[in-house]
Amino acid sequence: MGLGLRVLSVAKRGLRPQLALFPCRSQRLFCNQPLVSNPLLTKLIHEPNSRVKTVLDSEDNDFTFKRSDFSWDVLLTTLKSSSPEKAHLVLEWRLEKMLRDNEKDLEPYLELIFLCSKVQNIPFSMQVFSSMEARRIELTSSVFNALIYTCLSSGDVITALSLFEIMQSSENCKPDSETFNTFISVYSNWGNNKAMQAWYSAKKDAGFSADLRTYESLISGCVRSRDFDCVDRFYEEMMLSGITPNGQILESMLRGFCEQRSIGKVEELLKFMNDSEWEINVQMAEKLMRLYFEHGRVEKMEELLENVAKSGQSFEVLQQVHCGIIRMYAKLDRLDDIEYSVGRMLKLGISFRGPDDVEKVVCAYFRQEAYDRLDLFLEHIKASYKLTKSTYDLLVAGYRRAGLSDKLDLVMDSMKLAGFL
Repeated sequence: MGLGLRVLSVAKRGLRPQLALFPCRSQRLFCNQPLVSNPLLTKLIHEPNSRVKTVLDSEDNDFTFKRSDFSWDVLLTTLKSSSPEKAHLVLEWRLEKMLRDNEKDLEPYLELIFLCSKVQNIPFSMQVFSSMEARRIELTSSVFNALIYTCLSSGDVITALSLFEIMQSSENCKPDSETFNTFISVYSNWGNNKAMQAWYSAKKDAGFSADLRTYESLISGCVRSRDFDCVDRFYEEMMLSGITPNGQILESMLRGFCEQRSIGKVEELLKFMNDSEWEINVQMAEKLMRLYFEHGRVEKMEELLENVAKSGQSFEVLQQVHCGIIRMYAKLDRLDDIEYSVGRMLKLGISFRGPDDVEKVVCAYFRQEAYDRLDLFLEHIKASYKLTKSTYDLLVAGYRRAGLSDKLDLVMDSMKLAGFL
């Protein structure tokens, strides 16, 4: 039986239970870009199915699809949530256009198979495969890797494994490093630590060494499974092999250290990141502030603020750290430090993230019965932050409990002006 017929035969036998899957790196060539062409999405949603391809023809004439900010990935993913049939029609249109243009290049077909994974459409990925064969486009391991990923994206492990076996018995499409990485990545994201490490062993047995993507999957998978001994082992193995960690690996390591409540390991990692000029993202900052908050280590928060300020971190990271410090001082009822920290933050043009941060401060003033200082705080932030109803309710309850009728009346008047009464 020919290679193509064996693939199609396997696809017909395959079972496809639907499972969730996070994108793997091999797919990122075609994703992670914002969908700027919202008018096209709106058109496709509101047009009947019979007009979808006509709309796409019109947009193609306007060179919409050649714009650098256009993403088929995001278009299909968004369209699938409202109309899976229209998403399928978009894929059909792309293949039909490629065939009309007598496309011979491998890459457009490869991209189209990957796009099938976004809408979990295995049958159409096989149709693309058949079209490639019909045009005598040379099949490569990358094509099989794309098919395997599409099957796994749909939860069809049986077909994915069958395709792997076909690769093993073929002459020109043997499993390569990316093939093993795909399985390792999938099982990592599924939280199947045992299967993930089994595929890693299979990769080494096949003569392939681990690369950056391999370690990214292994480390994130072990953190997800809370197998911290293996996290340390794979990280050390990676560093000894001369591979520099990327941001995803560093975030996974930080997450693992924070889950272990190991401030010492966190500090070592932060020093490495600082020396290597790695930036801290919002998720990292949130994990760090939570860890320091749980341990009451406000001095570590202040050190982190100093470091992120010097290194020019993003507004969101600075806001996360500033607000975390203020919450810590509020928990400790350190009013002087609260006021200094609020003033420091506002001078930088940074305001509170939301009502929870503000209400933590309000509660600290109420606990200390520092009502005049509370008034000054509210006056200080009103230019940059609008109080929510929950904060007004807290003020009403606090002043009422303290028997401060004058202040209560002022708050009630402010609530009326804000439209809450």
